[in-house]
Amino acid sequence: MYQVDLNSDMGESFGAYKLGGDEEIIKYVTTANVACGWHAGDPMVMDKTVRMAKERGVMVGAHPGYPDLMGFGRRKMVLAPAEIKNYVKYQIGALSAFTQSYGMKLQHVAPHGSMGNQCQYDEEVSTAIVDAICEVDKDLIVYYCAGAVLGQIAESRGLRTASEIFADRAYMDDLSLVPRKMEGSMITDENIAIERCVRMIKEGKVTSINGKELDIKGDTLCVHGDGPKALAFVQKIRERFTQEGIEIKHL
Repeated sequence: MYQVDLNSDMGESFGAYKLGGDEEIIKYVTTANVACGWHAGDPMVMDKTVRMAKERGVMVGAHPGYPDLMGFGRRKMVLAPAEIKNYVKYQIGALSAFTQSYGMKLQHVAPHGSMGNQCQYDEEVSTAIVDAICEVDKDLIVYYCAGAVLGQIAESRGLRTASEIFADRAYMDDLSLVPRKMEGSMITDENIAIERCVRMIKEGKVTSINGKELDIKGDTLCVHGDGPKALAFVQKIRERFTQEGIEIKHL
């Protein structure tokens, strides 16, 4: 029996702006990565998202990003390690207040956007994030993009980790995600995406954008909640995984 956690980025609406279809997507996932108010989200949205997760038995993790609401946290920022550490601590603390108020425990931390992408190779950024987690709660699981140095650093510090794979993103030859500005970075055909997911989980293999066969480890599978076909993805993934003998369960 194969098994995988199914997560989605949620709580990314803010103020009068609505992003994603959280109310429907949360019915199909096991884990929610919740925006903490910096790249997206706000206190009202955080409260609503955590409440929905509680009602659905969905686990909640912090999705900290750079303070870049205008750029949705996808623009690179050059910050001192102490800044990154404290920014992550701040966001974990904010979301923890909401999980505690609903009698839940924060499960994990999954760096968002540009911050998460930098964790592929940047040891300084990765160490700052790990420092923040260690100083706040060593029981938090570190979600890292498959192959990222963040996973190695977190494990070396005794933290539990989960290698994250993506249903709707293409990979470069080095297992980093294809930059969004490049053609082919997003996989919009859900049938192709699901075939790739099944192969990543059952065979531990994925084909890069250049046709290279890569080894990949997937503990948790992410569907971006702001994608136009996010709901179709999670619905079809559940249906196909049942046929393939892949159990979807949180970590």
